[in-house]
Amino acid sequence: MAQTITAERASWEDLTESGDSRQLRGKPDWTDLLFFVVLAAGAAYALTTYSESMDIYEKWILVGTVPFVVWVGWLWRPLRTYMVASGLTALFAIWLYDGNLANAEQNFFLKYFFSSQSAILWMCMMYLLATICYWIGFASNTAAWLGTFLSWGATYAGTVGLLVRWREGHLMGPDLGHIPVSNLYEVFVLFAIITTLFYLYYERRYATRALGGFVMLVVTSIVVFLLWYSFTREAYEIQPLVPALKSWWMKLHVPTNFIGYGTFSLAAMVGFAYLVKENGETKSYKKLAPLFILGVLLAAEPMVFRTEGLSATWMLYFGIGAVLVGSILAFRRPISQKLPKLEVLDDIMYRAIAIGFAFFTVATILGALWAADAWGAYWQWDPKETWALIVWLNYAAWLHLRLMKGMRGTIAAYWALVGLLITGFAFLGVNMFLSGLHSYGEL
Repeated sequence: MAQTITAERASWEDLTESGDSRQLRGKPDWTDLLFFVVLAAGAAYALTTYSESMDIYEKWILVGTVPFVVWVGWLWRPLRTYMVASGLTALFAIWLYDGNLANAEQNFFLKYFFSSQSAILWMCMMYLLATICYWIGFASNTAAWLGTFLSWGATYAGTVGLLVRWREGHLMGPDLGHIPVSNLYEVFVLFAIITTLFYLYYERRYATRALGGFVMLVVTSIVVFLLWYSFTREAYEIQPLVPALKSWWMKLHVPTNFIGYGTFSLAAMVGFAYLVKENGETKSYKKLAPLFILGVLLAAEPMVFRTEGLSATWMLYFGIGAVLVGSILAFRRPISQKLPKLEVLDDIMYRAIAIGFAFFTVATILGALWAADAWGAYWQWDPKETWALIVWLNYAAWLHLRLMKGMRGTIAAYWALVGLLITGFAFLGVNMFLSGLHSYGEL
């Protein structure tokens, strides 16, 4: 065990000397204090103005969120700018509503920019453009920089959309207002935001944009699903909560859970990049075949989630996905030359899974406590619970083998990709095929 920890530290020191641009955060300064004062003032206003709408647990969640957000903002300073900009824009949009939901169609800024649906559509467009720019970025640094800019812009727009949607629900009626993490539409927006934020963190930390194209493929998949789900099911409409979801537990369980999903997805795509880098010089198609098959399976997975026959949308998605995987492997040599060292990719993959596993563990515990509160039992072997356990065991085994047996490289990367298949089924597949207590998100 001691040798493993020593090896991890040595690996980290090597990465620091070979280009890890962590930009040490230093001691807290006056900007951290100002950030705390702003957040504390906002929390105090919410507690005094909307006290009757919150129970004691929700008040404690709000109070506890302030130091947590300040701490995270200290760890990664760009996050503060993003949060302040998103919050101020959301407040501006709420001010434009002036308590009248009809203003969404009458006010120019709300109609085209800041209503929840408009902001989320801007998010979708910018994420798609960011993905394209990141891939062009293998030949142009300017395009890669634009990919980063668009990723931040999309994340900002999506966050504004969720915050404004929260207010829109309350304007529609006292029974409709709720935190926007209650259905597939809302959590897919959250999923895209969290995955992108973690990617942007690692992009800055390791001073490389070469992974953007890989990670944003997952985000693009989320966007495609979100658009399809919006326009075929009108999922963007705000609906009242089912009784089981009317709980303060949801404010903790769902965001924590999706930090796990987001980081697992990021780790899988970094694993894909690792395998492309590793096989950059190979001419053996036998070595590339497993990677191509696994990539095609990931592209085909959404088709499996259809219960009404094959959809033209998802058949097209599968075809484009298969072509993209094949194209990446065909151009693996120039792509691999732009990617970071294998040691860096392996380290990012490990850290993403470690963070995701920690949050997913907390989310599972919170879910058990919520179940006990709602249904009187911590665990009932509901399909969603069972598959959550399978996901947890999968990544627990991955981390165990890395820390205890020194698992690295090819096996770890392939395992991370398979983990995304498992996580995808736990997230969506269970709702499609295995009815149970958690079957809230229907397609």
